[in-house]
Amino acid sequence: MFYKLFTLFLSIYYMITPYAAPATTSPIKVLNERNVQLAFVTWGDPQVSNYMFDREPRFRAATEDVANSKSDLDAILIVGDIAENGLKEEYKIVSDHLKGTGVDNYIMAVGNHDVRLRAYKQVVKRFTGFQNELNAAAESELVIDKLNYTYEINGYTFVVLGTDKSVFEESYISDAQLTWLDTTLKEKAVKGKPVFVILHQPLKKTHGLPVTWGNGTNENAGHVGDQSEELYEIMNKYKNIILITGHLHTGFGQYSYEKIGNIHGVNVPSTTIVNKDGDYNEPATGYITEVYRNKVVFRARDFAKGVYVPEYDIEIKLSK
Repeated sequence: MFYKLFTLFLSIYYMITPYAAPATTSPIKVLNERNVQLAFVTWGDPQVSNYMFDREPRFRAATEDVANSKSDLDAILIVGDIAENGLKEEYKIVSDHLKGTGVDNYIMAVGNHDVRLRAYKQVVKRFTGFQNELNAAAESELVIDKLNYTYEINGYTFVVLGTDKSVFEESYISDAQLTWLDTTLKEKAVKGKPVFVILHQPLKKTHGLPVTWGNGTNENAGHVGDQSEELYEIMNKYKNIILITGHLHTGFGQYSYEKIGNIHGVNVPSTTIVNKDGDYNEPATGYITEVYRNKVVFRARDFAKGVYVPEYDIEIKLSK
């Protein structure tokens, strides 16, 4: 019922504000088809809403840009806050658009907006069900039953972290999950290969925090939570860890990439909300991430406009 009402309201919104599809003159295409090992879309914070109507058209445009890709893409990675309020109808809107992209795998982390208004068991059931249904439709082998998990594509590992209880802005990473992370990285962080660790909130005092959270006076705002230092200590023991986070809605610029000890930190802008604190703050921005034998390239793209923004690319050289 709610979804039908949203569809009605959205059709009225389109009558008032016509939908603009992304341009197709500069489609997604990897830099080197012959040598690329893995290519995936990297998005943050769609926060698709059943009452903030401007977000859905931006997300729709981004998915259409992916559908227009001239290169095969191995996955769409979304770093949390999929739905504004974790509602079934919000997830359905996201799912309906993602199914049209033709991508083989959907790797997602839970964000605080997915969690904060729900009982934890309900969050896990709804989020895993949403992701599993998408992957089943894509004939992916990825099936999850909890919010932290690993998945491998083309020999490259994704380690997804997720809160172990419902909290409002931060995450709670239990001792059991910390131990699991350490054990997993010890096994998967092999010489010369990246491991992608996915976590909605960034570590404390990284990516411009606390200023980029909007209230620069509180040093405890905007980061993952009480387990930040423990997470850092675990990841910092290993080479070629690429930590991908969102949460801050920060545009492309000085806060997008940071070397945090041995960790490569990449913070991703919002896919639907006008970003801030960057040099390029347009909504519907993110990366096409390309993995090669000796490097990982995050290619900045405005998905709503259908254009690359190469001055904000991030290139990470891999350690031997």
